[in-house]
Amino acid sequence: MQAPAKERLTSIDALRGSVMLLMLVDHVREYFYLHQQVSDPMLIGATAPALFFTRLTSHVCAPIFVLLTGLSARLYGSKAGRGPGDTAAYLAKRGLLLVALELTVINFAWSFAFPPPMFYLQVIWVIGLSMLALAALLWLPSGVQLALASLILCGHNLLDGIHFASGSPGFIPWAILHDRSIIDLGGGLQARTSYPLLPWIGIILAGYLLGGWYGPDTAPNARARRLALAGGAAVAGFVLLRWLNSYGDARWAPGATAIETAMSFLNITKYPPSLQFSLLTLGLGLLALGWLERVRPWPALIRFGSVPMFFYVVHLYALHLLHDLLGALNAPGDGSRYGLSAVWQIWALAVLVALAMYWPCRWFARIRRTTSAGWLSYF
Repeated sequence: MQAPAKERLTSIDALRGSVMLLMLVDHVREYFYLHQQVSDPMLIGATAPALFFTRLTSHVCAPIFVLLTGLSARLYGSKAGRGPGDTAAYLAKRGLLLVALELTVINFAWSFAFPPPMFYLQVIWVIGLSMLALAALLWLPSGVQLALASLILCGHNLLDGIHFASGSPGFIPWAILHDRSIIDLGGGLQARTSYPLLPWIGIILAGYLLGGWYGPDTAPNARARRLALAGGAAVAGFVLLRWLNSYGDARWAPGATAIETAMSFLNITKYPPSLQFSLLTLGLGLLALGWLERVRPWPALIRFGSVPMFFYVVHLYALHLLHDLLGALNAPGDGSRYGLSAVWQIWALAVLVALAMYWPCRWFARIRRTTSAGWLSYF
C-alpha cells in the first residue's frame, strides 16, 4: 500500500530537522567556544577529540540541506498542474531571495554591523546559487542530469590544483566556483567565498534525481530499501577511497594513538566538499532518510524541519543576543571573548536553545498553514 504525499514528506522534514539541530550545536560552538579553540577545530594534534568530533557532527548538515533542496524541488514540480517552467520559476525566485538574505539579514546576524568588514558567503548563499543552477539544469534529460551530477561530484577534485592570482580575470569566478578565497570589494569591504559553488551543484542535482524515487509508483518500503542500498554504497565507497588514500581528498596518516588515527581518517575536506566528504555525508543522509521511512519520527524534528529558513534566521539572532547578554553579565574585564569552558556545555546549551526554539517554530508553522500569503512558502 502506498503512503500519501504527506507521510512521505514527514521523513524529509524529520531529517532536515535533525541536521538543523546538529547545525545549532555547531553555531553554539561558534558563538561560545571560539576563545577556547585553535583556528581550525579539525586541526589534529592541536584539537581535543571532544571538540574535533563535535565539529565533525556538523559536517552532514550542508550536504543534506542541499540534497533535500533538490529533492523538494522535484516534489514541488510533481504536483498536479505544475510543469518544469513553474519549478524553474520557483527555484529562481527562491534562489535570489536566499542570496539576498545571506548578504543582508544573515551577515548582519553574525556581526551586528552593516555593511560588515567581511561578507561571509556561506551555506544560504550556496543553496541560493545552487537553486539558480538547478532552475537551468532541470530542463535537461534525466540521463544527462545523472551524468553531469556524477561528473561534478567525482571529478571536481581534479581541479584542486587550479588557482588564479588575485586581480586576474579568472580570480573572482573561480573563487565563487571552486577555490575558497577572499574577494576585495573595494571601500575596505571584502567577501569570503566560504562555500565554493561547483560541488554543491552536483549535490542539488543528485537530490533532484532522488526525487524520482518519491513518485506514486514507488511504495515506501521499496523506497526505503533503495535509500538504504544507495546510502550503504556511498559509505562503502568513502571507506574504500579513504583506505586507498589516493583520490578524493587530502591524505590521512596513522597517529600516535588509535583516536588520532580515527581523527585523521575522518578529517575530510568540506571547503569545497571533496568526493570523500560527499560520499560519507550523503551516504549517512540517505541511510537516515531510509530509516525515517520506517519509523515514526519525533514530532519536534518534523516541526523544525518544516520551517527551516525561519529556524535558521531566528536561531542566529537568538544566539548572538544571548552571547552578548551573558557577556555583559559576566564581563571578563580584560576585553577577551565570553564563552563556555567545556565541550559538554556546548551540547547542553544547544539543547536549551532548541527547546526554546520549538514554540516560535510551531507558531510560524501555524501561520503558514492558516494564511494564503504566497510569499510565506519561500520560508
